[in-house]
Amino acid sequence: MAHRDKELEEELYDKVVDLTEYAKRQRWWNRLFGKNSGPVAEKYSVATQIAIGGVSGWCAGYLFQKVGKIAATSVGGGLLLLQIANNSGYIQVDWKRVEKDVNKAKKQLKKGTNQAAPELNTFFEKSTEFVKKNIVVTSGFIGGFLLGLAS
Repeated sequence: MAHRDKELEEELYDKVVDLTEYAKRQRWWNRLFGKNSGPVAEKYSVATQIAIGGVSGWCAGYLFQKVGKIAATSVGGGLLLLQIANNSGYIQVDWKRVEKDVNKAKKQLKKGTNQAAPELNTFFEKSTEFVKKNIVVTSGFIGGFLLGLAS
């Protein structure tokens, strides 16, 4: 009986060791996202992927911040000038026509929402697949993008 227990213990130990060796050979992103975590993941080291994603994310975030400030200033300044011109009497707004055009646009948007949904779904699916295949680069990009926005 003791001999049988010893054999079972050794067999169990061999299986556990095999599992730990298998886990050591697997990359962490493969364990999280499966074997299809991709083409970039196998070409470069994790540090290189994070560096590439971080630098490109920082550049995109920095440009997004600068362009966003310029766009906000332009739109805000334009609205301010229009309000000043309206109060000074330089322009007159036909509010009935504005309301009619807004209602017309609402109807067209309601009609077009059902047609645009499949395109958005495929875009979302492709984006999710890309993120899964390139998780390390994507996480570096997101971190760099946030740092670029903050600088």
